[in-house]
Amino acid sequence: MTTLIKPLSGWGRYPVQSCELERPERYAELLPSSARLITRGQGRSYGDAALNENGRVMLTERINRLLDFDVNSGILRAEAGVTLADILPVIVPKGWFLPVTPGTKFVSLGGCVAADVHGKNHHYQGSFGDHVLSLELILADNSQLTCSPAENIELFWATVGGMGLTGIIGEVTLQLIAVQSAHMMVQHHAAKNLQQLFKHLENSALDDRYAVAWIDSLADSKNLGRGIAMFGHHAGAHEIPADFGDALTIKARRTRSIPCDLPGWALNPLSIGAFNALYYQREGNKQRPFLTSYDPYFYPLDAIQNWNRLYGKHGFVQYQCVIPQHTAFDGIKALLQELSNSRRPSFLAVLKRFGAQGRGMLSFPLAGYTLALDLPIRDEGLFVLLNKLDEIVVQHGGRVYLAKDARLSAASFRAMYPRYEEWLKIKQTVDPQNRFSSSLARRLKISGDAA
Repeated sequence: MTTLIKPLSGWGRYPVQSCELERPERYAELLPSSARLITRGQGRSYGDAALNENGRVMLTERINRLLDFDVNSGILRAEAGVTLADILPVIVPKGWFLPVTPGTKFVSLGGCVAADVHGKNHHYQGSFGDHVLSLELILADNSQLTCSPAENIELFWATVGGMGLTGIIGEVTLQLIAVQSAHMMVQHHAAKNLQQLFKHLENSALDDRYAVAWIDSLADSKNLGRGIAMFGHHAGAHEIPADFGDALTIKARRTRSIPCDLPGWALNPLSIGAFNALYYQREGNKQRPFLTSYDPYFYPLDAIQNWNRLYGKHGFVQYQCVIPQHTAFDGIKALLQELSNSRRPSFLAVLKRFGAQGRGMLSFPLAGYTLALDLPIRDEGLFVLLNKLDEIVVQHGGRVYLAKDARLSAASFRAMYPRYEEWLKIKQTVDPQNRFSSSLARRLKISGDAA
């Protein structure tokens, strides 16, 4: 096993912290050390969830074997370091797909469990943990425990969404969903403002298995919240034209790379406004259903390597929150108004509908709507704005996503996550010496440590 001390960050490139890295080469080396430790898959959490300042970070990227795949039942068992990008080429040609997927395929299976990731189909399929049949957890005393919705139940739901703080996730067994093609049938509906956008998303006649909305973050006044509601489903065999060839295969996408950091002034209200106007017109004009392969539909930014460099050398914060159903419209409107007033536009603003609350004790989803914003770091004024957004979220009964967070306060965390004390009791039982710790955990004081 190799070790190395180096500066490390999440995908948002903020904060940057000095960590001692260790990289196991095989499963047997997945053992907690005496030092405080956090595991890290592909580093696609945005803030400090997979950082451990002046502590140890275990890289699981080499623990990435596919162990078993039953093509009849769609049950997959794999080591936690395997990525969704590794899994998809294996399962899709056999007529299976991931039950839930985030917006990038370059994430590890263990990371999907630890963050209890969600997708565009949460209002139908729930979050990732709802489809995990079992997992192997390596505890602080080096013992291994099988956890599932039927075995070691409390520890299972403390680990799903537990941000890696209960133990090392070694293996995951996942139930896949059957598909007839590798393509999606998609329908777009333009909305002139937030009220119309909500009507689209709540219209049962428009709704589909997957639903998401892009928002023009610069629109204000009567156009506040204008955007495109996008609905889709896995295309059936009858929806695939004969000239498509094999319905379960797709062509490889061309990828491009951002070779260097863009200057800080590149993303400004003028450039983002021009992009938003073009995007609204182009996507809003797609008034008829159309076919696209799953790759650009679920993972549009994966075609641009190092796209986080778009935000400049100081990085960015992705702010993602959820507001419960009964206050969702007012809460989202208040957030967008605060953002508009700040003149700090988000290059990407995405709205999704959530179904039932996640069963993980620290899981992010709850029934309502989630808003995600990408905000470049230019000065301390951004953090003043984010504190205001936190206040709005708390006032409306919502919460911030820990996998995206880089600066939430401990007090705000406790107001947002009512099952924290329940989770903490389980954490202290299986890890009484708090050997699994992260910079996020200490900042939020959620595992017995002070920051």
